[in-house]
Amino acid sequence: MNLTAVKAIYVFEMKRTFRTLLQSVVAPVMSTSLYFVVFGAAIGSRIDQVEGVSYGAFIVPGLIMLTVLTQSVTNAAFGIYFPKFIGTIYELLSAPASFLEITAGYVLAAATKSFAIGLIILGTAFFFVDLNILHPLWMLTFFVLTCLSFSLLGFIIGIWAGNFEQLQLVPLLVLQPLIFLGGAFYSVSMLPDFWQTVTYFNPVVYLVSGFRWSFYGLADVPIGLSLFAILAFTGICIGVIWLIFKTGWRLRD
Repeated sequence: MNLTAVKAIYVFEMKRTFRTLLQSVVAPVMSTSLYFVVFGAAIGSRIDQVEGVSYGAFIVPGLIMLTVLTQSVTNAAFGIYFPKFIGTIYELLSAPASFLEITAGYVLAAATKSFAIGLIILGTAFFFVDLNILHPLWMLTFFVLTCLSFSLLGFIIGIWAGNFEQLQLVPLLVLQPLIFLGGAFYSVSMLPDFWQTVTYFNPVVYLVSGFRWSFYGLADVPIGLSLFAILAFTGICIGVIWLIFKTGWRLRD
């Protein structure tokens, strides 16, 4: 593997983040802090506990997933879209770098950004609620896999997008509704039987459930199924990216 190419793309993308620090880091952290205030304080004062965990603490894994998923997709999508938009994508494709090295550079940079933001939010949560992470290694595993898999998804969206409207279409109209309906702020067991069945078709449920289990030992679906779901999703994204580079779809337009 051409590690020099991976490093060059990674460093360039990370420098772009520091140039837009307020937008890239401060804004999502402030937005999530408002969720803590509104949901944790206002609503949490009316909901005592959910499955033995205070409501303010219960929503922390969901809030982290909400931000991490959105930031992973957005960062990776914008990262690869801009070379297409300004025309430098052809220089990238003609460089001595394989699809794996190009993808690794952009995806690792996007995953690093979302991982850092997630850690900041996790640290911020300790100021609002009492947290207890029962399985820290599993928490990191789900955390890293989520950052990587949704950065891969964002990379695909960035290649697919033909304009800025399409670039924001999936995160706003597809991803965020799936997150809100994926058990980020409630337990699936609180829903009627019919809606529980419908909810299990939402892939985000498995991510939120596995991540929350690593905190409190509570899961809406078996932990093994959650892990399988995210690994399968990661494999599918890698296969799609390989096919895109093999065929040149949306890269040669």
